[in-house]
This record gives sequence, C-alpha cells and structure tokens, in this order.
Amino acid sequence: MGVLDIVPAGVLTGENVRKLFNYAREQKVPVNVTSSSTANAVLEAARDIKAPIILQVSQGGSAFFAGKGIANDKQQASILGAVAAAHHIRTVAKAYGVPVVLHSDHCAEKLLPWFDGMLAADEAYFKEHQEPLFSSHMLDLSEEPKEKNIATCVEYFKRMAPLGLWLEMEIGITGGEEDGVDNTGVDNAALYTQPEDVYDVYKALNPISPNFSIAAAFGNVHGVYKPGNVKLQPQLLGAHQAYTCEKLGGQPAQPLYLVFHGGSGSTKEEIQTAVENGVVKMNVDTDTQFTYLTGIRDYILKKKDYLLSQVGNPEGADKPNKKFYDPRVWVREGEKTMAARVKEACKDLGNVGQCLSLRRYIIR
Repeated sequence: MGVLDIVPAGVLTGENVRKLFNYAREQKVPVNVTSSSTANAVLEAARDIKAPIILQVSQGGSAFFAGKGIANDKQQASILGAVAAAHHIRTVAKAYGVPVVLHSDHCAEKLLPWFDGMLAADEAYFKEHQEPLFSSHMLDLSEEPKEKNIATCVEYFKRMAPLGLWLEMEIGITGGEEDGVDNTGVDNAALYTQPEDVYDVYKALNPISPNFSIAAAFGNVHGVYKPGNVKLQPQLLGAHQAYTCEKLGGQPAQPLYLVFHGGSGSTKEEIQTAVENGVVKMNVDTDTQFTYLTGIRDYILKKKDYLLSQVGNPEGADKPNKKFYDPRVWVREGEKTMAARVKEACKDLGNVGQCLSLRRYIIR
C-alpha cells in the first residue's frame, strides 16, 4: 500500500497530517523539508521519486518571499510572505501528484507576532474552506524556561487544534544560528533533552490533541560542519520513546512523533538511528541552499564569456546573449541541482516510491 492510498495529493491538514506521520513512523519513511523559496524544485524532486514532502517557511525566508523592499519592523513582511508562499504552494501542489505538508519553521518568542499573523490567516481560511491555510506550525521557545515554553505551547495549541493544525514544539536547544536566533555559545549540556522533559510536553499537549511533534535536542546544530565537530546522539531519542511508553503503561512502543533539526551534514548511520527511534521529519535546509547555489555558480563559470555583455561572445562580436542571461535559464540550473540533493536526502530517509499506490499500480 502506498501513501496515496492513505492521504490525497496536495496540501494536507488535520487528520491527514497525522495519517501521513503515522505512515512515516510505521514504514520508517520520514519526509523531507525545505524553504518556500525553492518550493517548485522540491515539488519536482518529490514528484520524480514519488515521495511525500514537507515544504516550510522560516521567518526570514517569508520576508524574502514577500520582498526585501517591504518593511518588517512588525513582522508584516514575514506574515505577508508566509501567506503568499502558502497560497502558491496550495495552487501548484496537486499538479505534482504528491502529498505535501505546509509548515512554518522556528518561531522564537520575539517572533510571535509572525506566528500570530499566520494563525489569523489560518482562521480566515478555515472560515471559508473548513481547513487551515497551513498544515502545521512550529513554536521554538526552547530558550525560555521549560514551564513557560510548555505553557505557551498549550495556549496556542488550544487555538490551533480546532482548526486541524499540527503543532511542532522544541524542547532543548539546537545549536548554531538560525533566523537571528544565535545558540552558538550555549552550554553543551543544553543540547541534550532529558526524557522527563519530553514526557512533560506529552502530558501537557496530548489531552488537547494528538496532532503534535517534539523537536528534542540530541546534540543537533544548525548548519554544516566538519566530521567530528558535532556530537549527535540519536540513540537518546529511543530513551525518550521508552520513558514515555513506560509512563503510558507499555503501549504504544513509540508514542512520540519526533523531529530532527540540524540534519545537514549528518552521517547516514545517524539518520538511520534517528528514523528507527521515531523521527518523522528531518531538516536539511543548509545542504539544499548550497546545492541551489552550485547549479547557478557552475553555469555562470561555464558561460562567463556569454554573460559579460548583452551582445558579443566567443561565437561572434554581434551574437546576442539573451538566451544565456535570461533568468529562466540560470535559475533553472539551481533548481535542478537542488532537486537532485532533495532526492538524495529522501533516499537517505527511505522516502522514495511511497506514492506508488497499490491502486494505481494495478490500473497500470
């Protein structure tokens, strides 16, 4: 049975998001994630390998989507860009024939106006369509005291759950820097979440709705580093599952939906261990950003002599260069290399061929 026998193609919301994550957990098929600015390249990659996919917007990426010429002193550009990206993805997603989870990434306390704006857009969309605009949102209040982190998540989740929105929350700190949140100097101990803390999150959120996931830290760091510089311990995720399972009386064996942040540069073994311990989502944004650049960079280096002027190149002084400098040409090169990296990440995660539904296979 393929995932299209379980959920439809296009943007998923409500119970369909949980069905997809259940499928990902039980079949060991986590889904990939990227930024909205490269949505088409990622959707193309997902279509080619028949994989469900997550597209996410960050606060900074959202502002860029709206345009850097728009002020963002009150998060207005980030709100506008996130909503615009969501409508774009909703418009094209079904055409690619794969299930899509539309997500917003790390939202620290200082960025809550952005979160509020997206949630207002969800509520407005729900009134008209009986489903939210987005599939899920992330609250990253890991820099706050645990009690405040959980209490704030509870407050928002009570508002989100009736709309069918999934909540991702973070407890324990992901190192490095992301969208202006700098954790490069945090105490190393803060990079490893304790099982008791994860269970406290579960106790607080599960009575509201089962539609939530936890980004528990196990040494994760945003960005990519030389091998050996980051000490990931994905086996700790198994300890979180076991602790919560014991508290629940032994069932289910993996009660938690877990998230892997800071996944760029991880070894295949680390990824596999995380997947085996219940990870249903893994970020690889840093790697995909670089591969988007490489396609454009290599094209420009290769075609440099055609890009120095509008007319005149090695083929003749009067030869036009429009077909070389047309943005549709060189931007496309970035899309192709990024799509290739997304396919690689999906293969590492076992997320290939999952949209080959049994029903479609029999018809063909």
